[in-house]
Amino acid sequence: MIFSDRLDAGRRLADALAGYRGGRPLVLAIPRGGVPVAAVVAEALEGDLDVVLVHKLCSRWAPEYAVGAIDETGYSFVLDASEEDDAWLKDEKIRRLAELRRRRALYSPPGSAADPGGRVVMVVDDGLATGATMQAALHSVRAQGPARLICAVPVAAPASLARIRGDVDELVCLSAPAGFEAVGQFYLEFGQVEDEDVVACLLGYRDRLRGSAEKA
Repeated sequence: MIFSDRLDAGRRLADALAGYRGGRPLVLAIPRGGVPVAAVVAEALEGDLDVVLVHKLCSRWAPEYAVGAIDETGYSFVLDASEEDDAWLKDEKIRRLAELRRRRALYSPPGSAADPGGRVVMVVDDGLATGATMQAALHSVRAQGPARLICAVPVAAPASLARIRGDVDELVCLSAPAGFEAVGQFYLEFGQVEDEDVVACLLGYRDRLRGSAEKA
């Protein structure tokens, strides 16, 4: 399955989740690439949109390769035992926690972060490669007591789906091809999503919700 872009992926994912429309689910995006996908899902399902902040822990040898992940609380894990270098990981965690704090300050005005407690929550990304950031995100959200926790992604590596299956109440993935190499190979357009794009998306969605509430 090939997607035109992240908006196309969001529309198709929303179709697969249509049964939740009207129940005001909380759709939590993993920034940055997951935000455009999640915004389309949230709008189609008449839900709320926010972010769950996690960051991959990068390999010493290949910075784009996720050897694990960390969330805002400092919870972390390492998937690749060969990367368990204490000195490196200590510095890497400090760097990534600082980045998460920067993003939270940028993305969420004080008091605006959504509470997943008791709600149907969908954690959305544009795809899963190692699945490390999704695993950390699910752990973070589960600790906040959602009524139902759903992982929703357009495409994923089969091994990554198997790894997180036990962490969710429902797993929705449109495609898990055997030949998976990278998320971008399943998108015709897969440009970089920047901080300003995330902020504009979140603010635009909040403004639309506020406008709809005022008209009601």
